[in-house]
Amino acid sequence: MKYVLVIPDGMGDKPLASLGGKTPLEAARTPNMDFFAAHGVVGLSQNIPDGFTPGTDIGCMSVFGYDPKIYFTGRGPLEAAELGIALEKDDLAFRCNLVTAEGGVLKDFSAGHVSVAEARILIEVLGERLREKHGERFRFYPGGGTGYRNLFIYHKADPGMARIVSTPPHDIMGRAYRDYLPKGKGTDFLAALMTESREILENHPVNEKRAENGKARANLIWLWGQGVPPHFPSYHKRFGFQGAVITAVDLLKGIAIHAGLDVIAVPGVTGYFDTNYTGKAEYAVNVLRSRDFVAVHVESTDEAGHMGDAALKIRAIEDVDRWVLGTLREKLKEFEAFKILILPDHYTCVETRTHSPDPVPFLIYSSREEKRGPRKFCEKTAAESKIFVKEGHTLMNLFVKGGVLPS
Repeated sequence: MKYVLVIPDGMGDKPLASLGGKTPLEAARTPNMDFFAAHGVVGLSQNIPDGFTPGTDIGCMSVFGYDPKIYFTGRGPLEAAELGIALEKDDLAFRCNLVTAEGGVLKDFSAGHVSVAEARILIEVLGERLREKHGERFRFYPGGGTGYRNLFIYHKADPGMARIVSTPPHDIMGRAYRDYLPKGKGTDFLAALMTESREILENHPVNEKRAENGKARANLIWLWGQGVPPHFPSYHKRFGFQGAVITAVDLLKGIAIHAGLDVIAVPGVTGYFDTNYTGKAEYAVNVLRSRDFVAVHVESTDEAGHMGDAALKIRAIEDVDRWVLGTLREKLKEFEAFKILILPDHYTCVETRTHSPDPVPFLIYSSREEKRGPRKFCEKTAAESKIFVKEGHTLMNLFVKGGVLPS
């Protein structure tokens, strides 16, 4: 049996008046998802446990079958793993976004999707200038694949700093950012670095050129998602097979590394609307020729939600359905038997432009044991099924090992 996991990030949403009371998934044309749903099982999965901030870190840890209450130590260390950064026991790893601020307001959590090349220049200059002033107690690292996603490592951090309060920048767009600077023990220094970054970045030649071209300035860093290195059991130990993950997102690559799964590089994968959808599916099939499990993660559905654009989110969902699931539906026929699990990690709501902890729709299809499911895969039909996985991290075990889905 071959096992395929497809994660359209943030695909879940709430009904929109502009769509006649439908969600983007409900309004989208998704013949391939609908085929798998009509011949499979659909339900809802609670990927975000009570008390946790809804995010890709928590949601995807649940999707991959790891209980966040036990294994989650922060987003930063997962991304550090993908960059090959060996963290010491007293290192604290933070996500470091390049963002756009106008006046005192945070306008864009991605700095207009600043390019990787531009981000590398800005992060390197920032690190040099701030270390000249403050010494070698920290270091900045450019991200692996998306310009605005970078990393900050604080050396010899006080253990209590792992419990400080930090806020994801995508949750505070349009708000006064100084109200959301890190809070807790030792955060005055972090807040000072963030404030000083604007003085360094605002008029840097990279930003001057971006402004001349009508692009947003990457003029502020935002530190959040701090944590220490996690430890959790590998997929081989849990399920007895080898597998791989295909994604453009450092966080997912970090989860893969800690789970003992290979990270597969696909040409043209961007984590945005122009990503190589078909290539992801084709490489996934190739993975299954030598392994038994592959996960394909797509970020564009999440990006559209954060942009507050329902039409763009529908298009992203349809692109996933046509180019990823359509390709998989055709090419997986070469294997004797396969199962596919499709679900988002969380909602990314068009109306609020941020995440929501609602239970997400999922579907499971097995080529060996077809069922009778709904004709349409969406939040509504998933709820109507009465199947509800209360602890989302248990769904992967049910998918691989079988068992009765809870109601």
